[in-house]
Amino acid sequence: MSTLILALAAGAVVGLALGGLGGGGSVLAVPALIYLLGFTPAAATTAALLIVIATSLTGLVAHARDGHVRWRTGGLFAVAGIVPAAVAGALSVRIPAGVLTAAFAVLAVVAAVRMIRPRVPARCEAASAGPNTADAADRTGAGRVARAGAGLGAVTGFLGVGGGFLAVPALVTVLAVPMTAAVGTSLLVITVNSTAALATRLTTPTSLDWAVIAPFTAAAVLGAWDGKRLATKVSTAALQRIFGAALLAVALFMLVDAVT
Repeated sequence: MSTLILALAAGAVVGLALGGLGGGGSVLAVPALIYLLGFTPAAATTAALLIVIATSLTGLVAHARDGHVRWRTGGLFAVAGIVPAAVAGALSVRIPAGVLTAAFAVLAVVAAVRMIRPRVPARCEAASAGPNTADAADRTGAGRVARAGAGLGAVTGFLGVGGGFLAVPALVTVLAVPMTAAVGTSLLVITVNSTAALATRLTTPTSLDWAVIAPFTAAAVLGAWDGKRLATKVSTAALQRIFGAALLAVALFMLVDAVT
């Protein structure tokens, strides 16, 4: 029963992060699966992809209903990451568990710092304040979008993260997508990249505890809807700082555990 409660609680937090911020779910899911629910690093990163795919799809539907998804930019961004995600996913299963945990912890620290101290250019903040229907792929060029997408895909495949905590800043700062649209668009990118990474991981036998994954995923899906509603009532900056502080504490713990 305690395992079920932990899975439900962790899933709800992951869903809130993905629904409210468009990212951060998988970097919270992996340590929860490892340290709270007893998964190995390899199994945790694979399970996290399953959970994030289901949750991101839920959040994507909610944001799409409000018109907050840039389909052309997000589609190009995501397609560019499919091959890198698949290749990196195949390579990651050959990496020692300690190295994988340390690499994930370092990335999680970076993600936490980005959440706590986001760098959003003034021109992007201004764009997010009002309607802006121009597509980023038209303004910045398809090549720039594709390069950013390929890099994110490689990170997704290697570390089993959806990459939303990197996709949102990239969409805002590199591609000048307004914040409200970046959150929704990132969920499209996360879904495609995570699916590509998962496809390669499932070719390698990995023991997954579905009695834990199923309730975790269900709670995350419900949490995504609540996260979407929460984002309309609480500022994005406040949500980022809350999740960032929690993630930083978890990341530092993981880093100490990996090197000791």
